[in-house]
Amino acid sequence: MARTREIAPILFTLPNGLRCAFRHVPGVAECCGIAINAGSRDERPDEWGIAHFVEHTIFKGTARRRSHHILNRMESVGGELNAYTTKEETLVYTLAPAGNMSRSMELLADLISRSVFPKTELDKERIVVIDEINSYLDSPADAAYDDFEDEIYKGAQLGHNILGTPRSVKKLTSEDCHDWVKRFFTAENMVLFYSGPGTETRFNALSQKHFIDIAASATRDVREPALPVAPFDISRSIHSHQTHTVMGTRCELPPVEKKLSFNLLNNILGGPGMNSILNIALRERRGLVYTVESSLAYYTDSMMWTCYFGCDKEYLNECKSLVNEQLNKLSDTPLTSSALARSKKQFLGQVILSGASVENCAISLGRSVLRNQKYLVPSLIETELEKITAEHLRETAHSLNAVPLSALTFY
Repeated sequence: MARTREIAPILFTLPNGLRCAFRHVPGVAECCGIAINAGSRDERPDEWGIAHFVEHTIFKGTARRRSHHILNRMESVGGELNAYTTKEETLVYTLAPAGNMSRSMELLADLISRSVFPKTELDKERIVVIDEINSYLDSPADAAYDDFEDEIYKGAQLGHNILGTPRSVKKLTSEDCHDWVKRFFTAENMVLFYSGPGTETRFNALSQKHFIDIAASATRDVREPALPVAPFDISRSIHSHQTHTVMGTRCELPPVEKKLSFNLLNNILGGPGMNSILNIALRERRGLVYTVESSLAYYTDSMMWTCYFGCDKEYLNECKSLVNEQLNKLSDTPLTSSALARSKKQFLGQVILSGASVENCAISLGRSVLRNQKYLVPSLIETELEKITAEHLRETAHSLNAVPLSALTFY
């Protein structure tokens, strides 16, 4: 498969323990950011929603800048400043025209180390976050997924919504935000990343200049493994004209070398391609659903596979049966050599297209180094893909099929 020459990332660590990842990618845009090993899983029971709330409010003022200065810093050159929070990660990053590396890195350092969380700004943003929480009531697909994850990780740190609740968010204070930053925004808990046409020499110098004074480490709570949960099949009425169902399972985190097999299997089952097995079985052949998709979520000590579909209530049981049937087939019968080759080619093509976006490339770099201490360029992924056999995929499907799939339906 023809593609442009790949350039492997350069990884190094500052004296304070901050990991840095640089990848030269020719082009007219660059992306720079900080990946932080902290998310909603790390919240204590009395601070649910704090990870996401801090992600919002670090933009509301620093010791050097007011909020409007922060908002204009990247936008004034046509760039963007963005952030997001997951169960175990927080990312803050910039996307800008090439040549703005210094502007981006200075701003990021200011945000993660000098945010002041002014009360007046927090009170305004609190309204925004609570509105975001309430907006999920208008999106049953999102709400079903969140509730499914709460059930499959019931009683565990992973078993509560990233956004928190209106009640918990109302209680969060400036002191709570400062405490969160002190606990988690530390050098050894973060990765500084860059992807774009800038030079390694420049990135190295700016890393030393802006990030060397960040505190090395701090005490953080231990992530406790989730206890087993029995398979469930839950239905909840929301008076919707359509049912929204999430099916799935959780299992032990596979070794890094086996994750690619899970990724390939998920892509075959319900990935973004219209030719995915579940899309063909539920939509193309039978017209039972408008959309069906599957996904994987990797955490520190476990993995979750889920499948979502929306259908009319009369087709619900048939759709559930078909999802189980397709997973059973992959668990029982290895793919043919030609089907396996086609699946690998499609997966690799998607990887290459994703890498064409400097934003996707940079975020993938930061998250990979944060989690796995390395980053695989497409040629290395292709090499690892070639090692996956039909029997490997069958065993992978069997591991997802080891216990009955759980299900949660809104109707």
